[in-house]
Amino acid sequence: MGLFRRGPKRDGRDTPRDPAFSFFSVDEGALFRGQVREAFAEHGLEVTVYADVVTDSGGRQFGLGNLAAVCHNDDRGPRVWGELARQHAGMVLRTMDAPSALDTLPPEQIRAQLYPRVISREGLDPQSFGYARSVAPGLYEVLALDLPESVMMLTDEALEPLGELRHLRDQALGNLRELPVEVSETVKDSDGMRFEVLLGDSFYTASRVLALEAVVQQVTGQRISPDGALVAIPFRHQLAFHVIRDMTMIPSLNAMAAFAASGFEDTPGAISPYVYWWRGGTLTQLSDEDEDCEGLRIVVGDDFQELLERLVEQDPPD
Repeated sequence: MGLFRRGPKRDGRDTPRDPAFSFFSVDEGALFRGQVREAFAEHGLEVTVYADVVTDSGGRQFGLGNLAAVCHNDDRGPRVWGELARQHAGMVLRTMDAPSALDTLPPEQIRAQLYPRVISREGLDPQSFGYARSVAPGLYEVLALDLPESVMMLTDEALEPLGELRHLRDQALGNLRELPVEVSETVKDSDGMRFEVLLGDSFYTASRVLALEAVVQQVTGQRISPDGALVAIPFRHQLAFHVIRDMTMIPSLNAMAAFAASGFEDTPGAISPYVYWWRGGTLTQLSDEDEDCEGLRIVVGDDFQELLERLVEQDPPD
């Protein structure tokens, strides 16, 4: 898993684009869907393929968004799309056909495999996840059961027999803090810009923003300053942070804004293209889309402006 995604050499952006997945050309989209149909057929299930979903004769639907993004981001190119589709189809069918883990696992094992997960509004059904906690504009925290081949996000109905929500969340956060750091890298330049990036196959890598103090301690050996940190969670396998201590925050903020926007685009498990100010567990959005120039802009409130002015006084420019 690379720090910066490098797409395979495929059809140029000047070729006609697929209407559902614009990162594919029309021809690549047709190839992808053909591979998906063959993959399900090899597992004994005939499906009807639509633009972004397939259905079987029983009315079950299987979304294609994540698989399409996985194929797009695999630097081996279209030659491996068939194998990726077969792996995905097998995993999906095993998960759907197997008994629910909530019915087969003892309660203590369920609690041991429980994690909080940060997802975007697009991935949330408010009818089923009424308990979901807002952590930032458009971002929510839900509880998920980690299984060998999948992640089961737990609905209101699923949580009800497991106990009080606050106790379940405490258990999930404790499990999150115990996760190992898979890969960490430092992005920096000679002008003082610097931020740390966590990468991992875990579906909860980005969600570790909920336990940022523990992450910073693990990665840097230091505590978060009272002024907090800049954070970005572009997609589920990546978390970036910069602990705020001095005016190097400014170049770091600008670099992280571009980093988050790039990491979010066309990525499986996309969460947010923005940078946030983490302070005391609260996330405040700092970057946003600039519709006038089709780029990014930094937007700060009074509290962050006060922080900037104080840092300038402490470390005035030359």
